[in-house]
Amino acid sequence: MTPLIRSLCAVLMLGAAVVATARADAPIQPRTDLPAYKQECAACHMAYPAGLLPAQSWKKIMEALPKHYGTDASIDDATLLASIANWLQANGGTYRRATEITASSRITDSAWFVRKHHEVSNDVWKRASIKNASNCIACHSGAEHGNFDEHAVQIPKK
Repeated sequence: MTPLIRSLCAVLMLGAAVVATARADAPIQPRTDLPAYKQECAACHMAYPAGLLPAQSWKKIMEALPKHYGTDASIDDATLLASIANWLQANGGTYRRATEITASSRITDSAWFVRKHHEVSNDVWKRASIKNASNCIACHSGAEHGNFDEHAVQIPKK
C-alpha cells in the first residue's frame, strides 16, 4: 500500500470510530419535545425519553393509564391524551435497545437495562435518594434530556 492509501485508510477508520462513539453516547431524545407529555408524566415521575421504549410499548402504556403500574394516571382530556399518545408513537425507539423491551413494557425489565446495571446491588436501589431502579435521574443527571452516559454517573451514597 502506498503511504497515501495507508493515510486515507487510517483517517476513515478514525472517522468510523468517532461516529460509533458519538452514536453510543448520543442522547435518546426526539428532536422536539412535547410540553404536554412533560407536564402530564413528569407530574409523578421523570418524563422518560420516548426513544427508550418502542412504539408498541408506548401504545400499551397509554391504553392502560387507569392501571399505570398500580396508579390511576388517566388523562381526562381526550385531545390531550391523543396528542401525547401520537407523539410517543412517532418518537418511540426503533433501535435494538428499545426493541428488547419485554412484554411488561418496563424499561427496567429490558435485557439492555439489566446488562448495563448488573453491578448495582439491591441495597443501592433501596437507598432513600434512589428508591428504585426506575428513578433514572438519581444517578444519571442528564436522564431527562436522554443522556445516560455511563461516564457521568454519580451514584448517591445515601
